[in-house]
Amino acid sequence: MSQLRTRTFPRRFHLDRLTLIVLVVFIILAVVTGWAAFSLARNLFRSWTMTNLGGVPVGPNIAGTPGAAAANMPLNQPLQENGPAPEPWDGKSRVTVLVMGLDYRDWEAGETPRTDTMMLLTLDPLTRTAGMLSIPRDMWVNIPGFDYGKINTAYFLGETYKLPGGGPGLAVETVRQFLGVPINYYAQIDFYAFERFIDEIGGVKLRIQEPITLYPTGNRPKVHLEPGVYSVGGDLALAYARNRYTEGGDFDRARRQQEVILAIRDRILQYDQIPKLIAKAPVLYNELSSGIRTNMTLQEAIQLAWLAVQIPPENIKRGVIGPNAVEMATSPDGLDILIPIPDQIRLIRDEVFSTNGAVGPAAVAEDPKALMQAENARVVVQNGTTVAGLAGRTAEFLRNEGVNVVQETNADNLYSQTTIFLYSPKPYTLNYLVSVMQLQNPRVYNRYDPNAEVDIAIALGNDWAQSNVMP
Repeated sequence: MSQLRTRTFPRRFHLDRLTLIVLVVFIILAVVTGWAAFSLARNLFRSWTMTNLGGVPVGPNIAGTPGAAAANMPLNQPLQENGPAPEPWDGKSRVTVLVMGLDYRDWEAGETPRTDTMMLLTLDPLTRTAGMLSIPRDMWVNIPGFDYGKINTAYFLGETYKLPGGGPGLAVETVRQFLGVPINYYAQIDFYAFERFIDEIGGVKLRIQEPITLYPTGNRPKVHLEPGVYSVGGDLALAYARNRYTEGGDFDRARRQQEVILAIRDRILQYDQIPKLIAKAPVLYNELSSGIRTNMTLQEAIQLAWLAVQIPPENIKRGVIGPNAVEMATSPDGLDILIPIPDQIRLIRDEVFSTNGAVGPAAVAEDPKALMQAENARVVVQNGTTVAGLAGRTAEFLRNEGVNVVQETNADNLYSQTTIFLYSPKPYTLNYLVSVMQLQNPRVYNRYDPNAEVDIAIALGNDWAQSNVMP
């Protein structure tokens, strides 16, 4: 086993330059679990009467104790006053938490932040199971009240327009509608709290599967790691979680975030950590609570903590909405987006959230043509070239391939590259069109309009006219 001993660096965190962090509910739960144990022990020994030591019992000097304000916080008060109202949890049914990380590049520019990390954590007390589901920030979804957009803008819109519940409220509702699962709570934690906590528990062990270069924050040197098992501090754990310069991009990063969560969990549950957390609990809670924003009360967080530590690692499911569940596309304003494939996402969701079969329906057909025809998308073919009759011939070609072409006409202007406009979500039809037309890197724009007469418009470009696809 290889070991990496991290050096001690000056604490220059430059939070506004970080672009990603795992907002780990396990961290929050671990801290409040330590606080609960400390409080229990304090109350136990304060009221101890089995042995007579003589003298007058003296209580602790609360006013002068670091972290005393946090340690004496009412259990039924939310840890964050602002934010969406939590969904009631009875302590027996499944509970789900949306954890979010903010894009601090927005803070650097003095702008309202977007989310750069979204992850659902779920725990089921009955079956003693848990799950983690990572959501890509570029997912193109319906944001309630704001039409379609990237899912990472929901927080921004909620904050900007001062909606009830603010950014967290709109983010929670957007994810709830997108995935179709109830969400009880939300949580955020800043990067300082993340690093600080990992350093306090003595670091975590990471199993590196492939060579990776890490770029810690501040003026710290980069570190290259070859495959192996390493013990790292908070700085490198953060750099590992936020690194996006690998072949899989954000999809790989989501996987690494989940690895860090489980590494933190494993470290906390080691036999020597609980006593240390109990001893440091008041100070840790006082320092870290300012970096935590959540609508959980302390009592609810303690309930979740005790539940979390009872779930064995083999009962923790992991899911990432990856490249097989989305279509790569471009938004109307030229941004890279991911168009969800609903049935594939439902399968991933159900794998994480369900213990008794699928939560919702999913397509059983594997034939792309059958899936396309089941959507029954209305398609219009538009000639965006100077080649006469191209739209008619293309429409006939597509009809022979089973596509429901309802109209052929001229485009609004000339196109050098074939462009597809989506007026309603029809992912299987989109995928089928790209395949049968053999389009290379097609331009796809989302023009969501529930009142549109067609679902998809294909503006033929010169690339299609010059290809050898047409007879």
